[in-house]
Amino acid sequence: MSHDNAENHFDETPYHGTYRSYIIGFVLSVILTAIPFALVMNDVIDNKLLNALALLGFAAVQMVVHMVYFLHMNSKSEDGWNMLAFGFTLIVVVIALSGSIWVMHHLNTNMMPDHEMEASF
Repeated sequence: MSHDNAENHFDETPYHGTYRSYIIGFVLSVILTAIPFALVMNDVIDNKLLNALALLGFAAVQMVVHMVYFLHMNSKSEDGWNMLAFGFTLIVVVIALSGSIWVMHHLNTNMMPDHEMEASF
């Protein structure tokens, strides 16, 4: 019984990246950390909501950079199972976070007293 033509997935070596890809990932990570730091420290954006959205945007881009350059996640690694697992994890996290925010908002709306609390000293 010959196994010459059979696919053997255990012989595949995973991609570990190159020196160049690690340097690119590191430089992008430093840039994506320095820009939000400068935005916050120099009060570039006065609106708190826009400031928070900008920080979240930079954080999301930095997460993608880390996944691509350091964790080597792409659609080709491990026959796409990495991306499938990541997609499932992302869906679960979004459901958990949005549900928690929804519950907290409705608890705040329905359980807090209608009058304003005034400090009386």
